[in-house]
Amino acid sequence: MDLEQELKALLEGDVANDEEILKAYSHDASLFEVKPRVVVFPKDVEDIKKLVVFAKEKGISVTARGGGSDMTGGPLTEGIVLDTTRYLNSVKDIRINSTGGGFAVVEPGVFYRDFEKEAEKKNLLFPSFPASKDLCTWGGMIANNSGGEKTLRYGKTEQYVESLKVVLADGKEYEIGSLTRQELEQKIAQNDFEGEIYRAMWSLIEANEGIIESAKPNVSKNSSGYALWNVWDKKKEVFNLAKLFVGSQGTLGIITEIKVRLVVPQKHSVLLVMFLRSLEPLVETVEAVRKLDPETFESYDNHTLQLAVKFFPDFLKIMKGNIISLAIRFLPEFFMVLTGGMPKLILLAELTGDNLELLKVQAQGAKLELAKLGVASRVAHSKGEIEKYLTIRRQSFSLLRKHPHGLRTAPFIDDVIVRPERLEEFLPRLTAILEDYPQIIYTIAGHVGDGNFHIIPLMDLAKPYSGALIKEIAEKVFALTLQFKGSLTAEHNDGLIRTPFVKDMFGEEVYKLFEQTKQIFDPQNIFNPGKKVGGTLDFALSHIAQ
Repeated sequence: MDLEQELKALLEGDVANDEEILKAYSHDASLFEVKPRVVVFPKDVEDIKKLVVFAKEKGISVTARGGGSDMTGGPLTEGIVLDTTRYLNSVKDIRINSTGGGFAVVEPGVFYRDFEKEAEKKNLLFPSFPASKDLCTWGGMIANNSGGEKTLRYGKTEQYVESLKVVLADGKEYEIGSLTRQELEQKIAQNDFEGEIYRAMWSLIEANEGIIESAKPNVSKNSSGYALWNVWDKKKEVFNLAKLFVGSQGTLGIITEIKVRLVVPQKHSVLLVMFLRSLEPLVETVEAVRKLDPETFESYDNHTLQLAVKFFPDFLKIMKGNIISLAIRFLPEFFMVLTGGMPKLILLAELTGDNLELLKVQAQGAKLELAKLGVASRVAHSKGEIEKYLTIRRQSFSLLRKHPHGLRTAPFIDDVIVRPERLEEFLPRLTAILEDYPQIIYTIAGHVGDGNFHIIPLMDLAKPYSGALIKEIAEKVFALTLQFKGSLTAEHNDGLIRTPFVKDMFGEEVYKLFEQTKQIFDPQNIFNPGKKVGGTLDFALSHIAQ
């Protein structure tokens, strides 16, 4: 009996391995192509338990997959793909707390776009949604420790996860979350697989406390490695393995249920739009604006703006409105370019609160301060005006993907982050590296308030030199980022493309702790192997999609 038939006999859910399905699941939003053996759509948690036991017995890997919006090759595998979107896609609960805010309980296959509509009905928000919020699922957001435009004020996904249900390597489902010291000791005393995990993880963290604490990247957000530094809160004496699962890219077990905290969104917003002719006043500009506590602080470069102008008809379609009225909205920008030239960088700071008039006063005051720095700016407070700027920022990757002309998007240096105060020195050096390669077209957009940038080159991946070019540019950009004490991935995670550089970022000693963590949870290496630890650049480059 072949693999498909064995799984069909075992599971209640669907199993497929026709060429069309396998081709679709060989890709995500990354530059890679890896063909799985079969795709499974589990009917329920019992199916997942059976699948894990089966995979362990057969020595086959299992990789969970959500919406396929991952830019790192995270859900690509040569083994079994487990897709939860078909059946494990229920919003089980959304509730308002009496103290303000709320919480939600969801299954991993819920698309965020569907959840968002339900949360809005209760005036609640999950604030760390990514730019791919119309495509991604809850399982993917947890697996990658997602962040986005609102992370500046609200933080990342790791701060909102209250508990998870997971199927571990023994094929059983467990709930993981905050434990007191006494509850931890009870877990450690258990004579089962769960007890083994708690004993081993407590021993690893306690024995390496100083090393782990110093390994935490000194930036506002990070998705690289295993977040060992988040597991044990020594001050509160709270031990929480859910913190370790967030950002682990499905390498420790399969998530089956998620409980998260929600916030109440602000009522009003205004957008302060800044046009920088050079990078010289960037740090002072960022510092001045951050004093206002913006909810979001985004940026995109002149290449991104040129892209929006070049493909203006398609951009208008994305905004879904009357072409004439939308075009009129952009008249100030067209006039600005005609009279003063294309700005080097556009910054967007969204100020939010319950008092719209106060926000307008704050924005106008900031505008006067920015003028002293030689920075031109304007204030947008209508929904349409705000939308046009944010859409350019959010849709730059989409515009690139739709207009390849023999080229394709190649995200491999797409998520570097350094401390904002280092940007004035870092960005020119980053740009200098990229300008040395006329073979690529690129845009730089991202979260300037955090010092996090998304660089998406366009390349002809069919060229024989493309793999070597990717390797050379990645090594230079990553070395520069580490020189500035940054992280190689603030939000998008390691996947196929950055796992080979995890040791460079954290060093040999910490990397060994990551390997031990993987071994503790997954001794037979069945959960998404080759991600976080054990991945090689040779494997990644040999699987570049043409």
